[in-house]
Amino acid sequence: MPSFGERLATAFNGRGHVCLGIDAHPFLLEQWALTDTAEGLRTFGLRAVEAASGVVGIVKPQIAFFERHGSAGYAALEDVLGAARAAGLLVIADVKRGDIGSTIDAYGEAWLTPGSPLEVDAMTLVAYQGVGSLAGPLDRARANGKGAFVLAATSNSEAFPVQSAVLQTGAQHRSTVAAGIVEEVHAINAGDPLGSVGVVIGATVSFDDYGIDQGLLASTPILAPGFGEQGAVLASLPQLYGTAADNVIANLGRSVLKAGPDGLRGALQHEVDELARALAA
Repeated sequence: MPSFGERLATAFNGRGHVCLGIDAHPFLLEQWALTDTAEGLRTFGLRAVEAASGVVGIVKPQIAFFERHGSAGYAALEDVLGAARAAGLLVIADVKRGDIGSTIDAYGEAWLTPGSPLEVDAMTLVAYQGVGSLAGPLDRARANGKGAFVLAATSNSEAFPVQSAVLQTGAQHRSTVAAGIVEEVHAINAGDPLGSVGVVIGATVSFDDYGIDQGLLASTPILAPGFGEQGAVLASLPQLYGTAADNVIANLGRSVLKAGPDGLRGALQHEVDELARALAA
């Protein structure tokens, strides 16, 4: 069974580094002439998958927009996830789960178990209780050829005071919270050309501000929000991520979704081509 890291490398080689964020904001549903209902979300998601198929290799549904509609929203989500995986897309569930013990294990079971109604290829995780608390879903991911992305330095400014805080380890080597997460994930991926556990590092943050060593990201996938509507541009990705640029998943949501169901495919292709040129330069 190929690992998630191996499948991600294949997606990079075949379709580039752009990921479509399936972010069903109410204003986008309205622009797409859809109702803000579970059925509207289902149609939105399926049209997004159709536009993405054959253009990008990765999609990232934002689960919160489906969750607003309760069980009907989750039923719509299951259809969208199934369609995306059937189309050969790698699916990252943006769920940002984090807990301890049997609770975090159950989250992993829900999203990372083959045959689960919510099965995806990877999920986002929060390590507020420590990266060690995520052992259950990380072990499940490894056993099933799945992946995970741990939040490290996110693109929202409110997170900076916490994510840049210095860890009190008692050792001479002192890291920020974000850098500590990067270090622990680096250790998990040791020996892999491209690991199956990634980190989230926003395109609008500075590595230096968080004390993150780019050298520790050589085998770590990076899920990068912040492009498009949040201000970062794809042409700057190599400068933003330096030696780690080839591992970056560049997420685009609103900026391309605003092109509508008829224009989305073309908008995505434009961004894929732009990023390919930037990485090849």
